Amino acid sequence: MRSSLLFPRIKHTRTIRAAHTPAVSIRERMTGVCVPPSDSLVEYAAYIGGKKIDALGIPDALELVRAHNAAHNQGFDATSDGGSGGGSSEGNAFVWVGLHEPDAPEVEWLAEVFALHPLAVEDAVKAHQRPKVERYGDSVFVVLKTVAYIDHEVLTATSEIIGTGELMVFVGPDFVVTVRHGSHCPLSGVRARLEDEPKLLNRGPTGVLHAIADHVVDKYLTVADRMQAELEDVEAMVFADVSARDIGRIYNLKREMIEMKRSVMPLQSPMSTLAQRRMIPSEMREYFRDVVDHLARVCEQVESSNELCNSILQAALARSNALANEDMRKISSWVAIMAVPTMIAGIYGMNFEHMPELDSVFGYPVVIGVMLVACTLLYRGFRRNGWM
Repeated sequence: MRSSLLFPRIKHTRTIRAAHTPAVSIRERMTGVCVPPSDSLVEYAAYIGGKKIDALGIPDALELVRAHNAAHNQGFDATSDGGSGGGSSEGNAFVWVGLHEPDAPEVEWLAEVFALHPLAVEDAVKAHQRPKVERYGDSVFVVLKTVAYIDHEVLTATSEIIGTGELMVFVGPDFVVTVRHGSHCPLSGVRARLEDEPKLLNRGPTGVLHAIADHVVDKYLTVADRMQAELEDVEAMVFADVSARDIGRIYNLKREMIEMKRSVMPLQSPMSTLAQRRMIPSEMREYFRDVVDHLARVCEQVESSNELCNSILQAALARSNALANEDMRKISSWVAIMAVPTMIAGIYGMNFEHMPELDSVFGYPVVIGVMLVACTLLYRGFRRNGWM
């Protein structure tokens, strides 16, 4: 499906030529706009009865879904009055549109198609939002922070360990719009898994939201486990040997832990309230509570890892100070030992006329012997006290 069939032309200076003239949907005939290509569109599709339905464009897909849901609701009402109709799961038809770092005109056009709230649209375009859950009418806007562990051969003071991004999800009665910022945590695997299991797709838009939230939280668990292993390696290094360079690595690890804490911890409260909202079907609430439990585990692990990182940093600084003090004791000991012969040589170097042992044959050996004895006694004393 060419992306040139998806978004209507927004007024701008760039002119885009289509390779062919696409068919015009009802909405396009009403608005009188054409459709340029969009590089930010990852994928879109309509899902009816647990199956993926290809559509010409996003407005057409939405019209198809709403027509199906309306027909299903009428059939369901007739069944309630004694007629025949399909199961309730068949009415969970919806459109799922996925975008990656879109421009403002593209999101604004989608806002018109799906009737998205302007404040939520502004947050989706600007990004850099805190994790949150906001309700606007019959739709909900969810902001999730995504994290990923960046592999590295050697941990240095400038290594980037955790990469972060953002994932905005608009969920309505018959649509899901995902806006992803950053290259981490793609949703292609989530979409493929849901498409392979029609039972999951039959849960509707809230089922997609659960799958996305579960996928993001599972990524949290993976990154938290990797960070825990990294901390254990650093801890072993600290108590074996430590240098100023190692302290820089630990501080970098601490900074990355704080970044992860900022991404994970604020999500706990919004996810807890989401599982209790009326717009979440009763049969889906237990699934969201399961995500909340996993998130609580991640938060506890991140908090404990952060405290462990603090302890490791303090231990590294204390160990470094202890090693510095030990070096200073050794230097001071040798300075004290060398001070004795230096003092005696300095005294006899003053060349006074009346000094002991100047005229004695054994004067020189006696003075040298005194120097050696004094230095030996000092050396043994420092060794006994652990200074050398």
